[in-house]
Amino acid sequence: MAGADFWKDQGAAQKVLQRRKRVEADLEVLKRLRAQEDDARVLVEWMDEGEDVEADLLAAVRAFEETLEAAEFQKMLGGEHDRANAILTINSGAGGTDSQDWAEMLLRMYQKWCDRRGFKTSVTDLQPGEEAGIKSATLIVQGEYAYGHLAAEVGVHRLVRISPFDSNARRQTSFASVFAWPEIDESIEIDVQEKDLRIDTYRSSGAGGQHVNVTDSAVRITHLPTGIVASCQNERSQIRNRDVAMKILKARLYELEMQKRRDKLDAVEAAKMDIAFGSQIRSYVVHPYRMVKDHRTKHESGNVDRVLDGDIDDFIKATLIARARGTLGEASGDEE
Repeated sequence: MAGADFWKDQGAAQKVLQRRKRVEADLEVLKRLRAQEDDARVLVEWMDEGEDVEADLLAAVRAFEETLEAAEFQKMLGGEHDRANAILTINSGAGGTDSQDWAEMLLRMYQKWCDRRGFKTSVTDLQPGEEAGIKSATLIVQGEYAYGHLAAEVGVHRLVRISPFDSNARRQTSFASVFAWPEIDESIEIDVQEKDLRIDTYRSSGAGGQHVNVTDSAVRITHLPTGIVASCQNERSQIRNRDVAMKILKARLYELEMQKRRDKLDAVEAAKMDIAFGSQIRSYVVHPYRMVKDHRTKHESGNVDRVLDGDIDDFIKATLIARARGTLGEASGDEE
């Protein structure tokens, strides 16, 4: 960074700054652990000499354990792309209008979770439902370890409640799927031939308002050899929408190529299932009782409202710990 030509390449300079930030954060954790260990050892020596420091020692040990636990959890996010931004997609499944409403509730939940963590979000594509909710949405999440955390949420999510769309107030089971990709480093070359693309423009859809374009500025890009589709409609110009859609397409193509190189399905890809009965990773029940339960880890919470307001860190943590230990269970179709 002290070099005279460091800032000549702004892109490369930013990558160095990001790397320095990460290294400094890792070093800070090590320094904190060593300082807390030294403090505890001093207190042990004082206690051996007859000083009344037992309460201080217990507090010091607890602080050390908390820092160590946080460091171990961070180590679980050591995958190749875990530090990357995430591209999150949500799709409604079986359940009609209720499932579309459920998909929108999930979108809100993840946006709330991102707000809690200080992650920046932008909805790049949103397909509204006919009556309520959404058919699908794509969300770009920018923040340290965004992908590492959200990869734990991949799968089918089930909601059980009294349907607000049923005049007879019957219980309804709805499904929606969640999937995540890492936003890849733009320095990685992904060869996309123009002849392999079909680019369609259309008018942005939505509930209206000042942020919905009234021109055909939304862009949908189809990669013909693979059938992968990426779209963006939230930017104000067709050129910008095309750039964002291309970024999403390249991320998905990169992930596809990595799967081929590994000669097996990626663990995240393997979690994709039919969006219906028997394949959910987590159930959110608000009737006849209130409970959120992850079927892979058995972690559960009775505070459904808090979970739907974005308090999902405990579920993510339980999934990452189980995955690191090799004890992560399969998605379950068991009834509650």
